[in-house]
Formats: sequence, structure tokens, C-alpha cells
Amino acid sequence: MSLSKSERRQRIQFRIRKIVKGTATQPRLSVFRSNKEIYAQLIDDVNGVTLLAASSREKGVDFKGTNVEIAEQVGKLLGEKALKVGVETIAFDRGGYLYHGRVKSLADGARAAGLKF
Repeated sequence: MSLSKSERRQRIQFRIRKIVKGTATQPRLSVFRSNKEIYAQLIDDVNGVTLLAASSREKGVDFKGTNVEIAEQVGKLLGEKALKVGVETIAFDRGGYLYHGRVKSLADGARAAGLKF
């Protein structure tokens, strides 16, 4: 019997999470995308704390454009917030999603803002 889409994503997510760990100096950039929105967080796994977050629902994000363009704006917003806090390097956690489309454009936006993966 084959896995459902959410079960498959959860298995991939656990496989990634075994490898990718976030610290205070190099937090984990966790991505979640729904059908309408995209969310990103910088997480310190050692202390179990979310350092900062950005989403497509925030006021700094322009809602005009495609979902890919909006995801890139969220990545830039997250990168700007991270640089203000003093974070320059991160570990990217794609959350079980393919590195394509909105997830890729969010990562590209974060790189354009100055974050290093």
C-alpha cells in the first residue's frame, strides 16, 4: 500500500531533521508552505527556541504577484530580520518539500538578502 502525500512528506521531513540541526549561531531555517501562504522560521534546536519568523501574511510583503514572487519577498524579509539580529549563516530545512518553486525562491530571496547556507 502506498503512502499518502502527507505521510510521504513526514518521512522525508524526519530524514532531513536527523541531519539538519540548528544552534544559536547557525539556526535552522524551517519552511512550511500551505496552498495559499508560505511561512519561514529561524529555530535554535539546542535551546528549543524560535529566534524569528516571517510569512506571506505580514505587512512588509506585497500581495501582488505570483506565489513564487511572494515567497522570494518572504525570503528577503527573513534575511533582513536575521541580519538585524546578527545571524549570517543558517542551515536550510526544506520541510519535506521539493527544492523547487516556492521553496527554492524563498531560499534565493534569503541568499539575496545576505544569508549564507
